[in-house]
Amino acid sequence: MDILRSLRAVSEASGTGVVDWDRAAAAAKASTDPGSVALTPGEREGYAADVRDARTRLGEVAGIAFDVPDEIEVQNRHHWIDASVDTFRNVMAPIEAAATGQTEASGAPDGPATGGDWTSEGPLDRVREPFGGGQGSASGAGGSGEIDVFGGPGGPIAAFSRDVSRVANTGTMAFALGFLARNVLGQYDPLLLADEPDAEHGLYFVHPNIVRVAASLDVDYPRFRRWIAFHEVTHAAEFGAAPWLPEYLESRVERGVEGLTAGEMTIGGLDTEAFAELQAAMTAVEGYAEVLMDRAFDDEYADLRRKLDERRGGGGPIRQLAQRLLGLGMKRRQYERGAAFFRHVADARGIEAAGAVWERPENLPTASELDDPEAWLVRVNP
Repeated sequence: MDILRSLRAVSEASGTGVVDWDRAAAAAKASTDPGSVALTPGEREGYAADVRDARTRLGEVAGIAFDVPDEIEVQNRHHWIDASVDTFRNVMAPIEAAATGQTEASGAPDGPATGGDWTSEGPLDRVREPFGGGQGSASGAGGSGEIDVFGGPGGPIAAFSRDVSRVANTGTMAFALGFLARNVLGQYDPLLLADEPDAEHGLYFVHPNIVRVAASLDVDYPRFRRWIAFHEVTHAAEFGAAPWLPEYLESRVERGVEGLTAGEMTIGGLDTEAFAELQAAMTAVEGYAEVLMDRAFDDEYADLRRKLDERRGGGGPIRQLAQRLLGLGMKRRQYERGAAFFRHVADARGIEAAGAVWERPENLPTASELDDPEAWLVRVNP
């Protein structure tokens, strides 16, 4: 971990975008210890067995058919940054395009971050699954043909302001990537807004974080690892049962920022209905996973949840600030709100009836139905 190298990477941010994503990733890596992915044979088989067992058990309990990626990736923290930076880049692309006056085509990157001299050491440790296979106003003069050398959009003061903003934004994204890389335990990646949407979805486990957190919580490491695997495979079950879900979420993200592409960098430029639909869908995703875990995990895990919640609520002021800025508290509220909805549905009609939410987009609960599951039961009648 090299803080000075991280600061230097941020200070070298350049280009025409709002964020220099290559430098953001470089800075995040420089400030983050990658950790080890030197797995024992038992650990390697343990990850594969956990995912295999989760897939079987969740399919039995949920009553829905789904698959998981043929390969799971056991990563270190730098690997996670590599795997995630393009997702951040793609989500931010429409906003960056609006801020810089570029079209999405001209503002989008041509390919993944190259990383310069900060590439990861060695390949990802893969565990084979045993069960299957022109720049708008920034360019210069106003309509009168006169150039404002100091204050116009093409003047040196404006250019300096954009450079300073780019450095600040790059530093912010580096902080977010680094913080998440040090705290993410596992992740199912449906490749939203990916350049190759038909590519196989990802299933990642950040091994050094799982080992560290299990030790800090004083819980059995194989049991904790298995619990994380079950949770991530529940997300694979949701997206596997609902092949329409990635496109649905992508369309709400794109609609939500559509107004910004016209340069309306205010809340009035946002499609609030699209964001409300996105939030309701993500609340359903998180809540269903929570309830399915309750019924499918092959061990009691209340102690794991309690200790993990206590850990999230602790930490120093920087950690608390990061959690607020990244919306991690809101994600926890999504879990709770969505879980309450699906517990009501499952208690009333059974867990298989709850799975009807993934049959088609129209079956997703609305924001009001999340707080009134009886209304959803009447409307959908699963």
